[in-house]
Amino acid sequence: MFLALVQAVQGGWPLFAPQGFYDNFPLPSNPWVAYFPPFNEHLLRDFGALNLALCAVFVFAAVTMERRLVQAALAGYLVFAVPHLVFHLNHLSHMPFADQVGNVVSLTAVVLIPLALLLLTRKVPVAAAAL
Repeated sequence: MFLALVQAVQGGWPLFAPQGFYDNFPLPSNPWVAYFPPFNEHLLRDFGALNLALCAVFVFAAVTMERRLVQAALAGYLVFAVPHLVFHLNHLSHMPFADQVGNVVSLTAVVLIPLALLLLTRKVPVAAAAL
């Protein structure tokens, strides 16, 4: 549900208040999105809607706990999160050092968490399960 909550915030905010998200994410004193001008309302609203869609998939996977759906949700999220992390690792120089650290730590966490969860969803061989 943690990933669903993250997607809900990163979905609802830019969808319903794109300028506010651009100017204030993650905090008004640390506007990470505004470090990448120019503001583009269409792009931010689409980003928000896509994140809300992913939130819905995460909620459905968490409620049903159907292994294949959980795996698909986590794998789909990683298809976004890994290139997003790589982009930001290569575009840090224009940010203050504290923002660089926060950006790298948070984006790395949202790659490692679903990766670890995905590994936990592997099927355990029947012989090993009997031990």
